[in-house]
Amino acid sequence: MKKVALDCENCFTEFINLLNDLRDLIQEGKRHGMNDDTRSRLVRLFEKTHDAALETIAAYFRKQGKAPFSGSRDATVEAFHADLIDDGQGWLDMIICRIKYNPLYPGDYLGSLAENIVNKYIHFLEDFERTMGKNLDL
Repeated sequence: MKKVALDCENCFTEFINLLNDLRDLIQEGKRHGMNDDTRSRLVRLFEKTHDAALETIAAYFRKQGKAPFSGSRDATVEAFHADLIDDGQGWLDMIICRIKYNPLYPGDYLGSLAENIVNKYIHFLEDFERTMGKNLDL
């Protein structure tokens, strides 16, 4: 079954809902500590939130009549050039970090990814929320 392309506003609403859940989980982790279960939940929720941001970007450009992107890196670069995101390198780092993370292999990458989400990536997503909200007049 083919996925129906959502309009930009619906994508953005989904992104905001996930971002709010991510904020809540980060606060919960700060209050009660970050064990491996919390870190795993944090990474899964971050991935969903980041995907929703990328889908919002794609929908925004579709609305403007631009061709689809071949991947998340292309969408990120285009979003940076269109001033939808402020830190293009930071967003590319998020993509690379997600590619490197694989829960099937042992190692402490889970800890470093969770730390990056809490200390850096959440701020990139919050900046995107503000910028896109202005662009959509929400």
